[in-house]
Amino acid sequence: MSGITPGAPDAAHTPADDEQLPRASGPLTGEDPAPTRSGIFLRELMRGSAMTTVLAIILAMIVGGVLIASTNKEVQAAAGYFFARPGDTLVAIWNAVIGGYEALFRGAVFNPRGNDFAAQIRPLTNALGFAAPLIAAGLGVALAFRTGLFNIGARGQMLIAAMFAGLFAFNLDLPMWIHLPLTLVIGIAGGALWGGLVGLLKAKTGAHEVILTIMLNYVAYYLLLWMLRTPGLLQMPGNNQPQTAPTPASAQFPDLLGPRFPALDWGFVVVVVATVVVWWVIERSSLGLRLRAVGENPHAARAAGISVERIYLYAMLFAGGLAGLAAMNQIQGNVTTGFGATIDAGIGFDAITVALLGRSRAWGTFAAGILFGALKAGSFSMQAQGIPVDIVLVVQSLIVLFIAAPPLLRAVFFLPKTDAEKAAKARAKAAKKAVTA
Repeated sequence: MSGITPGAPDAAHTPADDEQLPRASGPLTGEDPAPTRSGIFLRELMRGSAMTTVLAIILAMIVGGVLIASTNKEVQAAAGYFFARPGDTLVAIWNAVIGGYEALFRGAVFNPRGNDFAAQIRPLTNALGFAAPLIAAGLGVALAFRTGLFNIGARGQMLIAAMFAGLFAFNLDLPMWIHLPLTLVIGIAGGALWGGLVGLLKAKTGAHEVILTIMLNYVAYYLLLWMLRTPGLLQMPGNNQPQTAPTPASAQFPDLLGPRFPALDWGFVVVVVATVVVWWVIERSSLGLRLRAVGENPHAARAAGISVERIYLYAMLFAGGLAGLAAMNQIQGNVTTGFGATIDAGIGFDAITVALLGRSRAWGTFAAGILFGALKAGSFSMQAQGIPVDIVLVVQSLIVLFIAAPPLLRAVFFLPKTDAEKAAKARAKAAKKAVTA
């Protein structure tokens, strides 16, 4: 009887045949198929910080829309008879949310209801004007972050910068081409000295910069308030209010696009130049390399011969100077009728949010500052429609919350996990098995 013995190799089957047949793959074989280039690109895109930022903004806007609808009177009235006529509630919700965000767009980017083109683009110039001091202060906070320092003293640095400018520049009678840059330099120097004090104390004593900046914020505030209440120092002559005299006309930034756009002045151009300088210093210069090395690992940087104490001093000098630039944008552009102890207008703390949103990168901080400037400009139009202005603050806070918690964002939008998250999950699973074994 002829035939093939079961289990015996086929005489007609050769190893060359195996090489010619494609290798089986897929979920049934227990092996994952090799990823394609397009798959790798999409996975890295979904994991990237840019996509995370965009999705954080979208999710924050969705939550903001829920808040707008829940606080709208028409929605509340229609919800009272929802089960009788549910369509009225849905229409009211749609009108409230769309109307609110349309007002935000109209007040921050483009107003189609304007009489002419200048009136239509004035909201954009207003947003850029609001963004200028936010960008400057945010750059200072971001630079400190890259050096491993948590600088929350931008408020105090702004106040001291304004104090220096008021004391040493407001009483001068000089032509504009001297008075304007001199006031700017004096303010930046004041902020740099106040920030440098933090760097010096940290370098010499090892004191934590968070405690130092918090306490120096209070020192700056009450020192400025005392000067504003003391005749002969910063108080306006003939006035008992804690306010300075108006900024001299020769020290004010001229309008960038003319008197029809008063919110946008040459201070914004100075901020753009500062962004370029900060980007070059951090990303391209040898000093930036040392700043980043200290921020990554100060012990390794010290072992490599870098003076960590000196780098801390340099970083806080730069950070304070940029906060001083933000203060000069205030008193030389936005508030020229005289300033008080609240001239920082919360910008010092908003700068932390801007730096976090910008991932502590120069151009990321620039874009985040413009976004927050647009939200601030558009909030006035939203408020005119009866929408609480606090909703804009909630949206800003949610953006930072979602950016600071990438796993939460990935869980909401079903984004792929990063390799670090997969490794952490595998380690936790292995540790759990080891405990139960």
